[in-house]
Parts: sequence; structure tokens; C-alpha cells
Amino acid sequence: MITVVGIGPGGTQDYLFGKAQAAIEAADLIIGSERQLEILPTNKKRKAHLLPRKLDDLALFLNDHQKDELVILASGDPLTYGIGKWLLKRFPADNLLILPGISSLHYLFNQINIPMEDCFITSSHGKLPDFSLVFRLPKVGMVTDKKIGPYQLAQEALKRGNDAIFYIGENLSYSDEKIRCYKASEVPDEDYQMNAVVIINEG
Repeated sequence: MITVVGIGPGGTQDYLFGKAQAAIEAADLIIGSERQLEILPTNKKRKAHLLPRKLDDLALFLNDHQKDELVILASGDPLTYGIGKWLLKRFPADNLLILPGISSLHYLFNQINIPMEDCFITSSHGKLPDFSLVFRLPKVGMVTDKKIGPYQLAQEALKRGNDAIFYIGENLSYSDEKIRCYKASEVPDEDYQMNAVVIINEG
């Protein structure tokens, strides 16, 4: 059985649900990135296996260990722009259990005290967002990457005459967490770390 465990923002075990903790305790092998594996309790460190750089290699590894109880750690929520979608396309549902976690966007909205039930959720990971849509809707939550991050998004807003409000969260739940608020015209051009963005389009 492959169990995908949403570990929440990932800085501590504070956001691990009970079922997630139980799955980790029962696992024969626990797969995750170096940062994700840091949250494992000491008694499970020897079960840790570093996530392969290529997803094709991960698929081969999972197929080679079908008799084991496998846990894959997923930052945030596995089905909110996470690894869950990729796994669902490649493994039968009866051999796959996905345990939800708190996504970085859920966490960020709560940290800035803004309700998220009316927001549009999207991502710029490996794809070009629909900027016209992003800057037309009242409220947008976005997981970004190095290519299209907060500064690039702010420039797209300004091209459309929209000095939108940007809440930028970096390293959420980690000791070096940083949350800042800018108008689009004020967003600095810098290297943002593990970030998510909430955009409020006024007017």
C-alpha cells in the first residue's frame, strides 16, 4: 500500500493529523525530500528514503517495493498542486491512500486573517498562468516557482493597470517564516524562498 501523507506547511510536526502520524509509525519505508524527512521522529529515521530527483525513478522504486507499507511525504496537501495527482494517474486507487494536509495557501490565508472560501486557487509551477483571469478575479491564492514568482506576477498586474495587493508568504511554518504585504508597484525583485501568494484585486 502506498500512503501519501500531507504534512502541512512542513516546518514542524504541529500540522500532522493523527492518521498521518499513525501511517508514519506503521511504515516500512518513508519517502520524502531532505527537508520533509527532518520532521520524522527519531525512531523512524532509519526507515527514511530520499525522494528521487526524477519522478520516473520514483515510479520504479514504488513498483519494486509493492509488498512494503510505503509512505510518501507531501508538503502541504497532496491534492493541492502536490504529488497526489501524479500518483493517481499511475497507481490503482485500491493501492493508494491519500491523507490530506493543510496546504501552504490554507496556512497563509489564516495567518493574514482573510477568509478563503471565495478565492481562486492556481499555480505557476511549470506552467504559464492565465494572467487575465488572475488579475480580474477579486481574490487569488497561488503557489509560485522561481520562474514566475511574486515580482513577475506583480509586473503582470501593473501591465493591466492593476496595483493589486500582494501577501507574500515564504518558508511558511519554518523558523525563518516571512509574510509581507505590498502593492504590486512595491513588490521587490528578489529571490523568494518556498513561497505562496495571496492576491487581492481591488475595484
